[in-house]
Amino acid sequence: MSFTIFPAIDLRAGQVVRLRHGDPAQQTTFSDDPAVVARHWESLGAQWLHVVNLDGALAGPDRGQGRGQGQGQGRGEDLNLNLSLNLRRLAEIRAATQIPIQFGGGLREIDDIALALALGATRVVLGTVAVRQPQVVAQAVARFGAERIVVGIDARAGRAAIAGWQETSAVDAITVGRLMRDLGVTRSVYTDISRDGALTGVNVTATAQLAAATGLKIIASGGVAGLDDIISLVGYVQDGIEGVIVGQALYTGHLDLREALARA
Repeated sequence: MSFTIFPAIDLRAGQVVRLRHGDPAQQTTFSDDPAVVARHWESLGAQWLHVVNLDGALAGPDRGQGRGQGQGQGRGEDLNLNLSLNLRRLAEIRAATQIPIQFGGGLREIDDIALALALGATRVVLGTVAVRQPQVVAQAVARFGAERIVVGIDARAGRAAIAGWQETSAVDAITVGRLMRDLGVTRSVYTDISRDGALTGVNVTATAQLAAATGLKIIASGGVAGLDDIISLVGYVQDGIEGVIVGQALYTGHLDLREALARA
C-alpha cells in the first residue's frame, strides 16, 4: 500500500494563498503564479497536486463555476471573474506539469465537474453538494467513475461544514462518509477545520476513526506541522489512511517535501 503527500495550491483571485481555519479574513498570499508553484512541488518529487478554487468554495450555491452566468453588478461580477480566473489557473497548472491533479472548490453540478475534468483535473473533490444534494454525487460516480470522484468531508467539532466552511450542518462526518460509501464513493478528503492552517498537528485519531467507521480510503488534511505528522499518518496506511494534504507547513518551511516523501 502507498501513501501520497499532496502539496496544496489554494487559489483565490488567481493567487496562491493560505487561509487560517478557512477564514477569508486570515489570508496569506504566497504567489501570483500558481503554475510556477506547481512546477516547484513537482521538481521536488511530488506525485500529486491538490488544487482548490477557494472563490468557488466560498461562493453561494447559485454562483456555479463562472461560465458567464448573469451575476449582477459589483461584488457578484468580481466573484464571477475570480471563479473563471481560477479555472484558467487550473488549465495553466495542467499545461505546466505532468503529475495528476486533485481539484475542488465550488463543484456543485455535473457540468461543473465535467468542466474541471476537461480543464485538466485528474479527479475532483465534492464537498458542499455531498451534504446538500447527495444525488449529484451518485450521478457523478455513475458518469465519471469512482476513481475520479472524491468527497471532501470537512468537520468542525465533528459536524460537516459546507459553503467554504462558512456554515456547519447538523450532520456528523461519519454519517456523511457512510452515505457516500453507499453511493459508490471510495475515497474522501477529511479536514479538521479547527487545525487547518494553524500548524497544530493533524488530527490522526479522528482521521483513523473515519476510515474505520466508513470503509473509505481517507486523505488527511488540516494542521500538518512537520515530519512527525507524516510519520504518524503512515502508521495507519493499512487502516485506510492513504495520504495527506500539506499546505502551510510546506509554504512556511516547517516541512521539507523531499524529506517527507522519503519517509512516506
